[in-house]
Amino acid sequence: MPAQAPDTLSDRVRYADFHSRIMTAEQAAALVPHGANVGMSGFTGAGYPKALPQAIAARATAEHAAGRPYRINVWTGASTAPELDGALAEADAIGLRLPFNTDPRCRQKINAGSIDFIDMHLSHVAQQAWFGFLGPMQVAVIEVLGVTEDGHLIPSTAVGNNKTWLEIADRVILEVNTRPPAEMAGMHDIYYGTAIPPRRVPIALTHADDRIGQPYLKVDPAKVIAVVPTHQGDRDNTFAQPDENSNLIAAAIIDFLAHEMKAGRLPQEMLPIQSGVGNVANAVLAGLLTGPFENLLGFTEVLQDGMLDLLRAGKMSRASATAISLSRTAYEDFERNIGFYRDRIILRPQEISNHPELVRRLGVIAMNSMIEADIYGNINSTHIMGSAMMNGIGGSGDFARNGYLSFFVTPSVAKGGAISCIVPMVSHVDHTEHDTQIIVTEQGLADLRGLSPRQRAQVIIDRCAHPDYRPMLQDYFDRARAGAAQHTPHLLGEALSWHQRCLETGSMRKQP
Repeated sequence: MPAQAPDTLSDRVRYADFHSRIMTAEQAAALVPHGANVGMSGFTGAGYPKALPQAIAARATAEHAAGRPYRINVWTGASTAPELDGALAEADAIGLRLPFNTDPRCRQKINAGSIDFIDMHLSHVAQQAWFGFLGPMQVAVIEVLGVTEDGHLIPSTAVGNNKTWLEIADRVILEVNTRPPAEMAGMHDIYYGTAIPPRRVPIALTHADDRIGQPYLKVDPAKVIAVVPTHQGDRDNTFAQPDENSNLIAAAIIDFLAHEMKAGRLPQEMLPIQSGVGNVANAVLAGLLTGPFENLLGFTEVLQDGMLDLLRAGKMSRASATAISLSRTAYEDFERNIGFYRDRIILRPQEISNHPELVRRLGVIAMNSMIEADIYGNINSTHIMGSAMMNGIGGSGDFARNGYLSFFVTPSVAKGGAISCIVPMVSHVDHTEHDTQIIVTEQGLADLRGLSPRQRAQVIIDRCAHPDYRPMLQDYFDRARAGAAQHTPHLLGEALSWHQRCLETGSMRKQP
């Protein structure tokens, strides 16, 4: 990232009453008690606190060495970074984690059973916290870019659940990061009209680029017990570059969208786009650069490199998200052209960016990755071999069930061909066949709309399965159809045998 002279803390913290609460991360860590539910900012490697989690990890290590217990329960918007999840997991400082994680050290401890993990739809987290389902929150730790003269908080590169954490937490610690550009102020749209049933009212958002809130977060100044300075950028979110398979998947999706528009099932002015994170998603966004679509809108969770390319090229007019998660090169461009992007990017709380009713109302076109699909269209987004958590369901369910069109994408095989990503029965179900419209692999695209289970199975086998596994899937399906019940034919004694064989031999292929 380009070097820049840091703003002084007084430039960023203009609310005079907070000056007496400025302290080091180590001093603030002493204010976070063992066993506390701690809401931290952060969404997909953006806007997470950097200094305080590491200080809490150091405190946990010292407490454990002295024979005393110290663990906290960590709630965030989505994934964070090594300075948060990694550091706390390494120090055995996490008792419970929700709702999403990508850190390998944290994942290892989740799968070893030493960290309890609650995998949640991202749209559910704020409302379940408000309902009291998750228990009280003792402390919120929120990264902000600054504090205005009247005590309002300037959000950072992610909004996530910060609005809710600031409202429900007993105490608040602010980590003021002077690294992101102060010119981001005004990019955010914080909506304060949500309410608990039965007092809810419709959200007044009818177009993806509507602004319905205010540019700042609110906090009760009496809650703020510490202000911690830091000057550190977000992690470099360098996703793998699109490979041949990703480009084939992207081409199939672009062709399908063009066909749907020609058939009159999509309006000539394309509906808003939601894109999951990763190389396939970026390949699709790259395809939109040269596709026949103009004046695109983004309504998504995470704004990544591909959407910046679309904005810069004028193919996308505006993009709404809850976080900006960029590679180093893209972030440098974002900083250099902050005025351009501030007028075209809207960052919202994730209870808006992922709101199921808004997704349905706006007619969002959703594209999300998966681990595996079965021949009837059930999707596993989270578990390896049925038991080991990968990352979590994230926002895929928010968009899949409610999107105007919903794509699930994956290469047809994994681990060098040892694993088929199209199987007789998924080892874990995150999205049922009822939520699945379109499955795409590098082999082709299966449009499942309007098809019965047996029709879906044949289309998925024919169009999405890898040639090495297609005969095995066809044999399974043919023999299942020879049984008694014909609505969704299965051989229960064999349905998960592919996974069992992989656990025993390292491959789903039948051994000679």
